[in-house]
Amino acid sequence: MSILRTIALFVYLFGYMIVHYATLRRAERALAAGDLDTVEQIVKANIPRWSRGILRVTGARMTVEGQKNIPAGPCVFVGNHRSYYDIPILLTALDAPHGILAKEELEKIPLLNRWMKLLGCVFVKRDDIRASVKALNDATAIVESGRSFVIFPEGTRRPQPLPSEFKSGIWRLMKEFPQVELIPVYIENLHRAMPKGVLLPVPTVCSIRFGAPLEHSPEDLKEDFLERARNAIISLAQP
Repeated sequence: MSILRTIALFVYLFGYMIVHYATLRRAERALAAGDLDTVEQIVKANIPRWSRGILRVTGARMTVEGQKNIPAGPCVFVGNHRSYYDIPILLTALDAPHGILAKEELEKIPLLNRWMKLLGCVFVKRDDIRASVKALNDATAIVESGRSFVIFPEGTRRPQPLPSEFKSGIWRLMKEFPQVELIPVYIENLHRAMPKGVLLPVPTVCSIRFGAPLEHSPEDLKEDFLERARNAIISLAQP
């Protein structure tokens, strides 16, 4: 059954994008023309629906808690990272689809990379300091424009249930925006749905929890801020 679900996943993943290719092109033309309202309408109509479909065809179900903690204005979501499923489940659970700081490998996947760019994703080359700085600057520009953003500050998927040490990028980003709320997110059980290094999805009930905004200021020391952000996510693992 896992093999059949894997086949169904890839058929759906790319089938949806092929069927909606004309919609993709319309959004890209709108973006080139500066018609951001049309781009936003297309993204909001398609990305959550596509994400929900991924969960359905692979047998994943989810529960969501704490959505009341998501502010009306722009914010930065910071969460643990355990599975490829983290992205579609977040895009399903969020108040609206938001851009994500994603690894560079995703930029090489045809069609998917184009939808991610419409979404406002930023691709980062983790082993290249100069490229990482540019990615952080791009993320900063997105938040500065008044849009929300999602970051997995561990930098890569981790097998353990609790988040490991955070990279400093989230600290640098939030120093620039003391007025923007930081929302911790804990994603539970997704490692069972598709463990790292495995492409055979397993039906799983997953949980996603949004915590209360984390206080921060430009004066926060890096180590203190990163530890508080990490602990805020860990506290959501024990509701």
